[in-house]
Amino acid sequence: MPSLTLKSISEPLYERLKRSAQLHRRSLNSEALTRLESVLMPREMDPEEFLSGLDALHAGARIPRVTDALLCRARREGRP
Repeated sequence: MPSLTLKSISEPLYERLKRSAQLHRRSLNSEALTRLESVLMPREMDPEEFLSGLDALHAGARIPRVTDALLCRARREGRP
């Protein structure tokens, strides 16, 4: 398996990666690979799957669906 050595990483970037690795309970190497994969190899998402997940999130949180009627009413009531 190929390997990669990163040189000249700025201190702020290194610290941010290190904090992220700790937060996700990963090694620095695993965190760097995960981050690279998420940017360079994003997974394709099925729009129907995404919308179903969003509907489930809304239902679980009991957040009202944003509709044109809701937005118009908010504007009439002076909400930005």
